[in-house]
Amino acid sequence: MAGPVPKRVLITAAAGMLAVVAGWAAFVTFFAPAVPISPKPVMTTPKAKLEPATFAQLPGWRDDDHLAALKAFLQSCDRLIALGPGKAGPKGTRAKLIEVCKAAKELEKPTRVSAKAFFEDRFIPHRVLHKEPHGLLTGYFEPVLEGSRKPQGKFQVPIYKRPPDLVNVVEETQRAAKSDGLTHLRKTKAGTEPFPTRAEIEQGALKGQGLEILYLDDPVDAFFLHVQGSGRIEMTDGSTVRINYDGKNGYPYTSIGRYLVENDLFPADKMSMQAMGRWLRADPERARKVMWQNASFIFFRELKGHDADGPLGALGVPLTRGRSLAVDTAYHELGLPVYVSAPKLKHATANGGFRRLMIAQDVGSAIKGAERGDIYFGSGERAGKLAGITKHPGNFFVLLPAPWPKTRKAAG
Repeated sequence: MAGPVPKRVLITAAAGMLAVVAGWAAFVTFFAPAVPISPKPVMTTPKAKLEPATFAQLPGWRDDDHLAALKAFLQSCDRLIALGPGKAGPKGTRAKLIEVCKAAKELEKPTRVSAKAFFEDRFIPHRVLHKEPHGLLTGYFEPVLEGSRKPQGKFQVPIYKRPPDLVNVVEETQRAAKSDGLTHLRKTKAGTEPFPTRAEIEQGALKGQGLEILYLDDPVDAFFLHVQGSGRIEMTDGSTVRINYDGKNGYPYTSIGRYLVENDLFPADKMSMQAMGRWLRADPERARKVMWQNASFIFFRELKGHDADGPLGALGVPLTRGRSLAVDTAYHELGLPVYVSAPKLKHATANGGFRRLMIAQDVGSAIKGAERGDIYFGSGERAGKLAGITKHPGNFFVLLPAPWPKTRKAAG
């Protein structure tokens, strides 16, 4: 039964993420990037290495819910098997990962104990080492918003589907790893050319092409929806639709949080999710120009059938709250388990500290680095609050498929 439309979730929590990823975002001036945009993406990967470890060296390993991690891992398996070995991922790990997936699918009624044993049997943990002692963890979520199928009343902000002339320069799973140049272009009779920027699109560059799939009532909500990459929309007729990322205009993501701070428009020590939202909504014209600093613009598709059960990650499988992790695919193959140790991240767990086996199932334009991760916190207001205050140091232990058979060592 359709009930009243829920109150819009304030997704200004995403602003916190915009601020914390500032170190990885390019500084831009109004309407144009301040750094040259190469039409061909250039992948820059600072040096990092993987050092073999033991499960006993993973802080809190034996206390984790390995069955929950196994269920998230299995979400990826059918997709990985369908994709085949290919050439994706560093060191061609996908073929070995597919073999582990096949073994996981044969498990009968796994328990927390047997799931733990499975990971210990089939994988070897590797500590991620680079020039810094820790990496950085942020969070993301699926906002819940109000919307309309047609422009009416307060619903005047269009959400666009993927244009037919948009072409990929790189695979979607590699868009963050190769985001130094244009990742998408517009196909023309003469070849290809850059797609319109956010500013150009919002000033009518796509108007009249029939690309609008629904309308929101707040341009700030629409902007943060682009940052999150998915959303659940409560429609005026009482129905609910789920929309998901389906391409972008190709430009690198730029943090408006950093723009505000670096241009003395907002004090760094006052930056918060609530304050960012208030600042943007206080002056719509000012907010528009600031949001145009991020030339990147996202296109969406409406999910149908089983796909609509939850937001989909870059791997094309439903994300699992608290277990799905967005990573940099320049370093890590999608589908790999990654044990995350972040003792200072205490707001996301009941027992204090975040020590959890997660699965690399997504990417993000701001997620760049060997030990850079984005935790999926779920849907709705509470998830948004958790995501918005997540900016914590952490360490990764990547689980690489082990030679099989393997003699299992005690993990402690």
